[in-house]
Amino acid sequence: MRLIADLAGERLDAFLARSELGLSRSAVQKLMEEGCVRLGGRPGKKNDRLNVGDLVEVTIPEPKAVDVAPREMPLDIVYEDADVVVINKPKGLVVHPAAGHQDDTLVNGLLYAMGDSLSGINGELRPGIVHRIDKDTSGLLAVAKNDLAHAVLASQLKDHTMARTYEAIVCGNLKEDRGTVDAPIGRHPTDRKRMCVTERNSKPAVTHWEVVKRYRGYTHIRCRLETGRTHQIRVHMAYIGHPILGDTVYGHKKPELGQDSQCLHAGALCFRHPRDGRPVMVFAPLPAYFQQVLEKLEKMQ
Repeated sequence: MRLIADLAGERLDAFLARSELGLSRSAVQKLMEEGCVRLGGRPGKKNDRLNVGDLVEVTIPEPKAVDVAPREMPLDIVYEDADVVVINKPKGLVVHPAAGHQDDTLVNGLLYAMGDSLSGINGELRPGIVHRIDKDTSGLLAVAKNDLAHAVLASQLKDHTMARTYEAIVCGNLKEDRGTVDAPIGRHPTDRKRMCVTERNSKPAVTHWEVVKRYRGYTHIRCRLETGRTHQIRVHMAYIGHPILGDTVYGHKKPELGQDSQCLHAGALCFRHPRDGRPVMVFAPLPAYFQQVLEKLEKMQ
């Protein structure tokens, strides 16, 4: 693919990360290491600075098969066409294989259900997961079936035109009816498994929230993500003093109301279809665990 630089002084890796390739900066840098990026006819380096009009040539290698075993499992598919599938992920299901979860993840289930009908845009034949949600967060997850869909949806994530709305129950009563948390998020300085609000090595993060209903000691809220940082809603709500019920990592250390993992559900996903641009709006009702907590709170009123 041939691309023309349009900003003077921009780093090569940053230019490619915002291009229509739909790749992350780390994926771009991996392509450079493999000699797949050329700037003006020579191998490109991540910190090369561009001039307007510079020619950048990118060769996407053939996808490599990944060592992930397909596994039959029930998948709650709430939307599907030739380009995109949206899954309603249950609480407790890991998205990608990792230590301790090699063959029981959503990726394993997608490989079984769809085989080769998934994108390989990141250089691997794998399910085209466009964005992630935590193991103990339930709700909607978009999956691309081809490279075009993956690139377009990734671009919508990057420019904040993919709307993601979450339902959550937080501890305490919020005074205002709605608000915005605008605070950068980065890795915790001493615990690398956690994120935190910090100015150091962080990225901008914005969460909009509104109250759905107040209960005695708790509040049901709806959050809309403007950005998509790791653990963003969990970190932001804890930051303003209202951690998510059941979140023993960022909130209260002891389970409350029988919840030992966060009450957080990705209930709505809206995007423009990658092929024709029409709006697609998908919704997932509150799962049983969430409804049971609300019933308990109603009885406490």
